[in-house]
Amino acid sequence: MLATSDQQNVARALIDARAGKTPLTAYPGAMPQTMADAYAIQDSAIAYDGRRIGGWKVGRIAPDLVDRYGGNRLTGPIFADEIFDGADEPAMPVYAGGFAAAEAEILLCFGDVGTGDYDIDSVKGCIADVRTGIEIASSPFPEINRHGPAVTASDFGNNKGLILGSSIAGWQDADLIRMPVEMAIDGETVGAATMEAMLDGPFGSALFLIEILRARGIAIPPGTWVSAGAITGIHEIRPGQRAEALFDGKIRVGCSIKSY
Repeated sequence: MLATSDQQNVARALIDARAGKTPLTAYPGAMPQTMADAYAIQDSAIAYDGRRIGGWKVGRIAPDLVDRYGGNRLTGPIFADEIFDGADEPAMPVYAGGFAAAEAEILLCFGDVGTGDYDIDSVKGCIADVRTGIEIASSPFPEINRHGPAVTASDFGNNKGLILGSSIAGWQDADLIRMPVEMAIDGETVGAATMEAMLDGPFGSALFLIEILRARGIAIPPGTWVSAGAITGIHEIRPGQRAEALFDGKIRVGCSIKSY
């Protein structure tokens, strides 16, 4: 779907706010009412931004909004220069005066996707690596998540970075769905869960991403990361705080938060 001039103006305003680190007290134009409208804005913003995409975040659409928006997931780009190695305990920037959160996630790395058709089982064949990680969600618009998934998707899906944790050994045979996951902020546990409530799990997120990016005419080069969805919740966070996710009681990945 080609963006209208109004949608292009919204995309430019979102990009300018991100580049200028300027909080948005209101959404900069007509809020998108459909996912098609959201992705038209997102595609324009990607083009305006110009950076290389290194991955995609996948988020869940609330069950009571699925019928209205025609699906149960949304996506947004993760730029390559905002993907960091968790071994370095990175300081992740967020927008002061905007929205900021940390999410414990399973990360999938695509190998060669090709042009074949996949299902929830066969999609594992195009996954080269599975890791633990943290997605940083941040937007200059503090109400980014209060106006439905189309608004969230329009501003890069509310993404501001990704921290790559350790690979999960033997992931092909591991019971990822039942793996316990915890998230702590400043040493205090703020969420604990498994992926049993995450629709069809991380590989379902990969399958969704292949389908939607093909529909949008966007290539998936080898090495593209998929941040498969928040496991323990969307945990709001402030500059100066530290987030740490614990997977399977033994794999830790953490970061500090700073103002952007």
